Amino acid sequence: MKIIIPMAGMGKRMRPHTLTIPKPLIPIAGKPIVQRLVEEIAGVSKESIEEIAFIIGDFNQEVITKLEEVAGKTGAKARFFTQEKALGTAHAVLCAEAMLDGKIIVAFADTLFKADFTLDCAADAIVWVSRVNDPSAFGVIKMNEDQIVTDFVEKPKTFVSDLAIIGIYYFNDGAQLKKELQYLVDNDMKVNGEFQLTDALENMKNHGTRFRTATVTEWLDCGNKNATVFTNQRILEYHKNEPLISPDAIIQNSVIIEPCYIGEHAEIRNSVIGPYLSIGNNTKINNSLIKNSIIQSNTIIEGLNIENSMVGNFVEIKGEIAEVNIGDFTSIQK
Repeated sequence: MKIIIPMAGMGKRMRPHTLTIPKPLIPIAGKPIVQRLVEEIAGVSKESIEEIAFIIGDFNQEVITKLEEVAGKTGAKARFFTQEKALGTAHAVLCAEAMLDGKIIVAFADTLFKADFTLDCAADAIVWVSRVNDPSAFGVIKMNEDQIVTDFVEKPKTFVSDLAIIGIYYFNDGAQLKKELQYLVDNDMKVNGEFQLTDALENMKNHGTRFRTATVTEWLDCGNKNATVFTNQRILEYHKNEPLISPDAIIQNSVIIEPCYIGEHAEIRNSVIGPYLSIGNNTKINNSLIKNSIIQSNTIIEGLNIENSMVGNFVEIKGEIAEVNIGDFTSIQK
């Protein structure tokens, strides 16, 4: 089994955090988003993951090394392909054309999920979906009585289905997907200036591919700050019975309201933290009240009372603030 993960986008909705690192490397409960995505996919697959293709932009060697580590933790080999222009989802997947054969999962790296199914690798293709309250905001699928997908509908104005496409797909024959992606590019079949993966799926369906669905139990978004903080909360809840506090952390005269993730060599003094707080390695917090937030690594916080916040790496904040969204290498004193 191979996984293709397009992640060359600029992550504008997650700025300022994505000014220094790609969005899929932002930590959720101590692990990068993309690592949690790969782990969840591996958890529902009956077959081992042999290779992971990362579709990247102009990323530095540090980012590439981190992605190699992500692949290595699942026993897979990392491969890298560059999408030089933002020409759409279909174009992004086609950038990994050398990987497009055999059994493939395509997963876009701005979403996480929880599922209790086992992937049916004998199916022609599978669209992963989630039930939503407002289907008009999503791409949805329509099925017949045999539970075969008959239509892909983008943001329907009238009710078609409440099964929204979450951005993860399985293909039994990657070569067939490659053929349809190449057809779009060769014939310049763009929508709003971009090649869309759903157009390739529609062509595959029309040529006989039988798409089935796999419904996840929860779909978690990492598209903006508020969504990412909520996703951090839910992931901490799922893992609350696991050891989340590093034995190397220093905690003095403080109250920890679990679940919280506390990284290696973090220092918490004279503070009340949690619930739903993730703290990165080497971060120091003193005289503060913090909950429901993500604080990354090598950061210093003093005298803060915040929630629903994100703080980057190598940040220094001192003062009375209620809510923040601060990127890397920033200093704020009040």
